[in-house]
Amino acid sequence: MSEGKQRLLTPVLILFMGTMVLANIAGAMSRPLLPLYLQDLGANVGNVGLFFTLSSIAPLIFQIFGGWLSDLIGRLQAIAIGSLAGLSAYAFYIFAPTWQWVLLASIGSAMAVSFVAPSYQAFIAEQSTEETRGRVYGLTETIFMIVGVVGPLVGGYIAQGLSFTTMWIVAASLYGSAAVIRLLMARTASRQDQQEGIARQKPSLSGLKSSLTAMFGMLVGGGVVTWIFLSDGVRDTTFGLTQQLTPLYLENLMGLSVVQISWLNSLSAVVAMLLMSPAGLLSDRHGERVGIAGGFGIICLGWVLFLTGNSFPQFVAAWMIIGAGQALVVPAYNSLISKAVPIHLRGTAFGLFSTSVGLISLPAPWIGAQLWEAFRPIVPFYVPFVAMLIMIPIMWVKFKLPPVPLDGSIEPESLPAA
Repeated sequence: MSEGKQRLLTPVLILFMGTMVLANIAGAMSRPLLPLYLQDLGANVGNVGLFFTLSSIAPLIFQIFGGWLSDLIGRLQAIAIGSLAGLSAYAFYIFAPTWQWVLLASIGSAMAVSFVAPSYQAFIAEQSTEETRGRVYGLTETIFMIVGVVGPLVGGYIAQGLSFTTMWIVAASLYGSAAVIRLLMARTASRQDQQEGIARQKPSLSGLKSSLTAMFGMLVGGGVVTWIFLSDGVRDTTFGLTQQLTPLYLENLMGLSVVQISWLNSLSAVVAMLLMSPAGLLSDRHGERVGIAGGFGIICLGWVLFLTGNSFPQFVAAWMIIGAGQALVVPAYNSLISKAVPIHLRGTAFGLFSTSVGLISLPAPWIGAQLWEAFRPIVPFYVPFVAMLIMIPIMWVKFKLPPVPLDGSIEPESLPAA
C-alpha cells in the first residue's frame, strides 16, 4: 500500500469500517422493505405514516445524549453501548404479531443510531486531517456504500423467496457479529486510554449543559453552522414526507416487485460508491459547497425522472442519477460539519443536528400520508423537488467556511462568544 493511502485509512479505521458495513448490511436488508413489512402485518397507508412519525420520537430523546456521551467516554465505547441496544431490537422485529409491536423494535433501533451515528462521523474526522477530510469521508463512504449494494438485494430476495421473518433472523445474525467486534474494539480502546494516561471526564448535568450552551450559540450565530442546520431541517422534513411512502408507491401503483424495488436501491448505491471518492477529492480541492449544491442539482434531475416515470427502466435511470447526486453531497456535508465545529463538540454537534432537525421533521411521514390520501399519491413527492430548487442557491452562498489560520484552528468568528 502506498504511503498516501496509509495516511487516508488507518488500521483501526479499516476495522471500524468493517463493523459498520456488517451492521448496516443488516439494516439495509430491511429498511427499504419496512413499509411493506408493516403492510404485511395489517397496516394501511395512514398507519405506515403514523408508525414512522411515532418511531421518530425515540431518536429525539437519545441523540443529543448519545453524541455528548461520545465526546466524554470515547467514540468506540459509545458505539458499543448503542450496538447492544440495536441487537435487542431484532427480537421484536422477528416476533412482532402486529405492526404496533414493531414500534418497540424502533426504540431499540433508535438508541443504536443515536449512539453510533454521531460517534461514526466524529471518529472518521479524528482519523483524518483538515487537508484530507473530504477524501477520507469520500473513501469511507465508498466502503460504506457496500451496504447499499448488498443489503437491499439480499433482503429483497430473502423476503420474497422465503419470508420477512427469515430476513429478520439473517439480519440479526449479521448485526450480532458486528456488535461482538465493536465490544472488543471498545475494550481495547479503554485499555489504551489507561496505558496512555488519558482521563475521560465523568458524565454530569453541568457538562451536558455547557456543551449544549456552546452548540446553541453556534446554531443561532448566523454563520455556517446556522445555515447547515436550516438547510438540513428543510431537506429532512421534505424528504421525510416521501421516504417511507416510496416503496408503497412503487409496488402498489407502479407495479414493481419487492426484488425490483431492492434493485433500485442497490443500483443507486453502486453509482454512489463509484463516485464517492472522486467527490471527496472535489470537496477538498474546490470547497464543500461545490459538492453540496452540485449534488442537489443532480438529484433534482433524477427526481424529475421519478415524478414522470411509469416503468422499471425509467425508475432505474432516476435512482442511478439520484445516487450520483448523493455521492457529491454526503462527503461534502460531513466534511463541512466537522470543520465548522470544534473537535470537543463534534459528537454533541452531530447528535444535536439530528435531534433538532428530527424535531422539525417529526410529523413529516404522517403529513405525507395525509397528502397521499387527501389528494393524489404523487402529490407529496413534489414537495422535496421544489424545496431543493429553492435551497440550492442559498447553500451556494452560505456554505462558505472562513479562512483557516496557519495553526489549523477554527476561526474565532465561527465559535460562540465566551
